[in-house]
Amino acid sequence: MAYDKFTVLRSTAVPLPTENVDTDQIIPARFLKATEREGFGDNLFRDWRYDVEGNPKKDFVLNDPTYTGKILVAGKNFGSGSSREHAVWAIYDYGFRCVVSSFFADIFKNNCLNIGVLPVTVSAEFAEKLFDAIQADPKTEIEVNLPEQKIKLLSTGEFESFDINEYKKDNMQNGFDDIDYLLNMSSEIDAFAASR
Repeated sequence: MAYDKFTVLRSTAVPLPTENVDTDQIIPARFLKATEREGFGDNLFRDWRYDVEGNPKKDFVLNDPTYTGKILVAGKNFGSGSSREHAVWAIYDYGFRCVVSSFFADIFKNNCLNIGVLPVTVSAEFAEKLFDAIQADPKTEIEVNLPEQKIKLLSTGEFESFDINEYKKDNMQNGFDDIDYLLNMSSEIDAFAASR
């Protein structure tokens, strides 16, 4: 399934400094029955966003209109736990296109890259600068430049470089998942098959 192309994203951000957020907190297991990717955003952080009666919890950041944007700045060890890709579907469906953390669980990070959410790993020090800047001014913008592999705090100009696999980088810039990548090469595959 193709997703939005990612090149340069400039956006405000939502801060979630909690550490060790696992995929069951991102999307509880009881919401994994659907097979389509749509609709999961409604239940992103469901048990943190809503009480047992379904009322929004005012003290949770996604229910605070002060914070908006397409970037989620998360605490260390984000996406640990089970390997469910539904967690990334929920993040994408909610509207986030980038998650920033000082450490991601490997499977979660790979799921992000397959689904169109850019996981940006930064130093713990830079993560703190981002949290401090967002808290001081929720309208502060962050620029994530995928071609240059840089993340910049626009208010100060401070930036860090980040790593990404070249194949996944190319796919994200084109809005391809692994199947789209192969389909895009269909004429080359056909030509190769014809030559054999």
